[in-house]
Amino acid sequence: MKLFTGILLGAVAAQAHYTFPRLVVNGKAEEKDWSVTRMTKNAQGKQGVENPTSADIRCYSSQAAANVADVPAGSTIHYVSTQQINHPGPTQYYLAKVPAGSSAAKFDGSGAVWFKFHTTMPTIDKNKQFTWPGQNLYTTVNATIPDNIPDGEYLLRVEHIALHMAMQANKAQFYLSCSQIRITGGGNGTPGPLVALPGAYKSNDPGILVNLGAIKPDAYQPPGPAVWSDS
Repeated sequence: MKLFTGILLGAVAAQAHYTFPRLVVNGKAEEKDWSVTRMTKNAQGKQGVENPTSADIRCYSSQAAANVADVPAGSTIHYVSTQQINHPGPTQYYLAKVPAGSSAAKFDGSGAVWFKFHTTMPTIDKNKQFTWPGQNLYTTVNATIPDNIPDGEYLLRVEHIALHMAMQANKAQFYLSCSQIRITGGGNGTPGPLVALPGAYKSNDPGILVNLGAIKPDAYQPPGPAVWSDS
């Protein structure tokens, strides 16, 4: 009986974890898993990253993807999830422009090159529990590629930070993916502030080490830089 219970608990835990293998642009998903999105190290086990200062916090990828997706500026994007995103926590989106002379398929995203363009904040539901936009869905929340972003190849990064155990150090779980994209029809904006990943997060940041039962929804502080406004 103990063995069966252990197996059952392991199966339940695995179902609570997820990956984001497909990018969706203006309602059209990439043709197959991991064709534009870089396959993550947790593609099979689906466990999230728990150390926000590790190299895995950047893209958690083991290899580049085969393709680069064309994404017009102003597009609506999201990701398909392999399981229901049922843990409380914010969804954040970042972009990193590929340096001249390189390509999205070769760029590793190192250095202070990332800027945030979308994040989510919680509310309280009828049961007086924290809830976030997109929680309990099989896709991440929608975000918009900024209209004024310069054209070129980029890495697009999504992360969902599961905070159900975040009252303990290094127990917040980061579920993330990076996709290789080519932005067209943009403008001459100057995205920022630019940060490095790892580097932008610390294990004791108030949005990472947090007891949701002890704060109000508007007191939550998403980790990382401010969201870039292209206006």
